[in-house]
Order: sequence, then C-alpha cells, then structure tokens
Amino acid sequence: MDNRSPRQIRVGVATADITPPLGTHLSGSGMGDHRPAREVLDPLHARAIVFASGDRRVAIVTLDVTIITADYTARIRAAISDATGIPPEAIMVHAIQTHSAPSLGYFMLDPDFPLETTPETEYLRGCERAYADFAADAAARAAIRAAETLQSVRLGLGRGIVGDQAFNRRGVRRDGAIIMPKPLGRAVQPLGITELCYLEGPIDPEVGVLCAMGTDDRPLALLLHHTCHPVNVFGHPETYTAVSADWPGAWAAEMQAAMGNEVVPVVVNGCCGNINPWHPFDPDCTPDHRRMGRVLADMTARVVERMTYSDSGVLDWRIRHVPLAYRDIPPARQQEVDAILAASPQPPRQANGEVDPRWFLAASTSSVELCRQREPEFLYEVQVFRIGDLALVGLPGEPFVEGQLAIKVGSAAPYTFVAHLTTQYVGYLPTREAYRRGGHEANAEVTYWAKLAPGSLETVSEAAVEMTGEVFG
Repeated sequence: MDNRSPRQIRVGVATADITPPLGTHLSGSGMGDHRPAREVLDPLHARAIVFASGDRRVAIVTLDVTIITADYTARIRAAISDATGIPPEAIMVHAIQTHSAPSLGYFMLDPDFPLETTPETEYLRGCERAYADFAADAAARAAIRAAETLQSVRLGLGRGIVGDQAFNRRGVRRDGAIIMPKPLGRAVQPLGITELCYLEGPIDPEVGVLCAMGTDDRPLALLLHHTCHPVNVFGHPETYTAVSADWPGAWAAEMQAAMGNEVVPVVVNGCCGNINPWHPFDPDCTPDHRRMGRVLADMTARVVERMTYSDSGVLDWRIRHVPLAYRDIPPARQQEVDAILAASPQPPRQANGEVDPRWFLAASTSSVELCRQREPEFLYEVQVFRIGDLALVGLPGEPFVEGQLAIKVGSAAPYTFVAHLTTQYVGYLPTREAYRRGGHEANAEVTYWAKLAPGSLETVSEAAVEMTGEVFG
C-alpha cells in the first residue's frame, strides 16, 4: 500500500557526459568562422531533474551547449515522453549558452536558406549534426533515468545576492552609441575605457537555490539560478578553442566538491542577453570561470545553511505560444542584401579562408524574410512550471535582463527562476529603448539573431507574469 501524501514531493536526477571529441565545431563566435575544439578545459554534461507529486511529473533537462533549436527540443521531448509518459509540455529543455561548446541544431541561418554545405562546411549553419544527435540522445536517456529513480525529498528554497560577477554589457559612449566593454588591460587602456559614459541597463544579482534533501538528510539535487553570459573562457585568446561549461559548469563542480558527488547540481542561466562577466570599469579584469563558480558556490552554501524544508508541494505547468512580429527590413538594406547574394549565391572566402562577413550578414538578413514567409508571426513558446513555492519560467532566445526583472517583480510566486534559451532558437529580445540605440543585439542590418520587432520582450514578459498567476491562482 502507498502511504505517501498526494502532495509528497519526489525527485529523480541523472547526468550524462556530452563532451565533444576534439575537432568538433564550437558555436557562439559569430559570422561563419570555424572553431574546431583544440582542447578540453572542462567536461560538458546534460543534467536532468524530474519532480513528481501524486501522478503529476515535470522534467527539466539542461545541456552545456550554446544553442538548441526547436527540432532538437522536439526530439528530446518525444524520447522522454514515449519512455516515461511525462507530457511533452511538462518537459523543459534549456541550453546554458556556454560559448565554448557546440550547438544542437542549425541556427546561424534560417533552415530554408539555400546554403550548400559538405561535412567539412556544415559548421556554417552553426552545428554539426553528428554531435547534436549524440548529445540529444544522451540528454533524453538522462531524463529517462531520472524518472526511474524518484525518491521522496523535502524541498528548500532560498536566495542570496552576488553583485560583482556579472555586468550589463551595453555601454553607452559619450556620443550615445553602444559599445561592448571588454577588459583589455592597462597597456591598451591605461586610463580605463574612457569612451564609456555609463551602462544602459541593470543586472539581476540573485543567486536562486532550490535544494532537494533526501530522507537521509543529504542533498540529492540542487536547482541553481544566476544570470550571466558564460563567456569567461571564450573571452581569452588562449582558450578560444577550448571546450568548457564556463561558470555554470564550475558552479556545479564546486557544489559537488562541497556536498559530495552524489548531488546533482542543475544550473539554469537567466536572461543574459545584455549581461557579461567582463568588468566594464576594470581594464585589468581577467575573466575566470572557476573563480566565478567559487563565488556562486560560497553564496549557495550560505543560502542552504539557512533553509527550511517542506516535504509536500504542488506541481503544475502551463505552456503558451505567443505570436510576435518581425522587424521590418529597410528598403535600402534589402537592396544591398539582394545585390550581395545575387553576386555570390554561395559564401565567398577571404584570403584567410573565412567567409566574407558582408556576405554572411546579408545571408542573415535574408533569413529573416525566409522565416517571415514560412511563419508570418513568430510563435514564441513560454513555459511556466510550478514546483512548490517556485515558478520556473522558460523563455527561448536571449531576452534582455529587464524582461526577467519584470517577471520577477510581477510574479505571483514566492520564488521565481527564469531560464533563457529554452525550446527554440530565437535570437535577442532587447528592450524598446535598446532598439533605438542599436548595437550588436539590435543591429541596423536586421540579422537573424536580431529579427523580432520592438515590444516583443515586453509582450513575452507580460505573458509570463500572467502564467505565473495561473499556476499560483
């Protein structure tokens, strides 16, 4: 006879190693350049955590990769659902966005863009499917194992504040233009970044912690939340082609070192579309993913020390597809794109062997129109899970942190963690003000990674707040 309370929380966890072989293309570098992995600085993992209460279950799968596209999310969800019975809409798939890893799915150009590739040039689409297939299958198997190992736990929730590891990366110059401040050292910037006037927006300093404590009073799993681009390793010239899970991986490793290898730390990276770990006011700053992991782990330990726990809780979920408009391509830009692609339908190479960046930008702009033709409005998937007193919000793409902060302020939940880069490739979701300023995330070329219309971030944030009210109503 099962004597469990109908609201007794159970948790299962599992991990899989998804470290790529050397030579695998690493994503996140930009316009069609090739970055074959030359060394492994840290292993990559897929981590899965399944929560159950009564007959309801939700699964969270995180991958130490740069991007995941909708086709690979669908593949992972289907495999998990077929094996476990967990509904696909109750499965959240999240890429932490380390820039020192491969991606799952073609994301650099629209799938309908007529780019001819070979196995040697497949990287131009942003992904090599041999690796993506391997990682997706490993992630699904991890979630299936997690669902098979459910055990009763008590849940604790807490938060701390760390405000010196992440920084708004959109610097406003004295002429009003946007720059991305980078630490280049005193030899290059002896007086600091003197053209920097101020930073455009905020950060989110929260370190969110959910701890699943086993019946033996040992932590079984941690769900950890912080917000920052994982580009510490990527930003070093000497580790530009190294494989690493960056600060999320370092944070997870530190927690296992402190609590034991049996605990599974699952990191959800927040809306970091405009957040970097590069100190804008210290040109001598040396990005260090392991130092950042230690700082976050130290705060996590202090949060866990002060937690109280409950052995029951409500599980619920919602999923909504929010229609979003695309940006308009200015006529002059469209004429320029048409001329470039008419002259070179396939990518021309420069003397160094890399693709001409003007061609790649043109192909990226053309991809926006191809996406519009296939899908007149972009259907943006928002997920909200309720796990006891926690609302976990999944947002595709790279929303600016202002959207996350609006969700947290408006959320009906006592605790709210937001995971960006869930489900599908979207590109950036800047604020309305950021569109007026331009910059990489809202560029005038109207690229595939900057394709959604102004107001999209605000629309998505409002939908997410409404959905937290539904699951906590």
